[in-house]
Amino acid sequence: MAQSALLNASILKKVAMALSGIFLITFLALHVSLNFISILSEDVFNEASHFMGYNPLIQYVMQPVLAFGVIFHFVMGFVLTAQNSAARPIAYAKYNGAANASWSSRNMIISGLVILAFLGLHFYDFWFPEVTYKYIAGTAPDATRYYGELVHKFHDPIRTGLYCVSFILLGFHLWHGFASSLQSVGMHNKYSRFLSKVGYWFAVVVPALFVIIALFHHFNN
Repeated sequence: MAQSALLNASILKKVAMALSGIFLITFLALHVSLNFISILSEDVFNEASHFMGYNPLIQYVMQPVLAFGVIFHFVMGFVLTAQNSAARPIAYAKYNGAANASWSSRNMIISGLVILAFLGLHFYDFWFPEVTYKYIAGTAPDATRYYGELVHKFHDPIRTGLYCVSFILLGFHLWHGFASSLQSVGMHNKYSRFLSKVGYWFAVVVPALFVIIALFHHFNN
């Protein structure tokens, strides 16, 4: 009975982890779409950013939910990693991980830690200045400031490089994470192979677009 309860708890944790991952994947798709507008039109990017920056639903409902989703996803990642390690207290005498799983699946915790560090940089670059601008300094709204603020962050080649490396590791994280999330929520049907392929394309295209955005603003402004 105790073993069955432990197994059910482990399954629930994996499902919760998967659902939070799918939620964050949805956010990534929205985020890269908005940022890519900055390459196409400065004015449209400013309008879209201003709308999101002052929309009450986004600021006071969706943004806290997103913050909770990020924290929950990373906490559950650490919990599941510790749980898996505890389940195998004795290391294998000989273990060839590359023969059994991809690099991305074997190093999810590493890519996750790098992404977590990147999020810290991203918050420092964009979220904290935004909070200071609107709520601490109480500066009057300026719908034309967003493009300039974005471009300014990519002047520094070191910062641009850090962003690009983080996006590449995000791709590795998504390569395994997308398919694993679908599997954890029970998508074992005739569409599972198609959805897995969609996940692999997402893991390549979305990080690549983020890299393109960073490099575009670094070399063109």
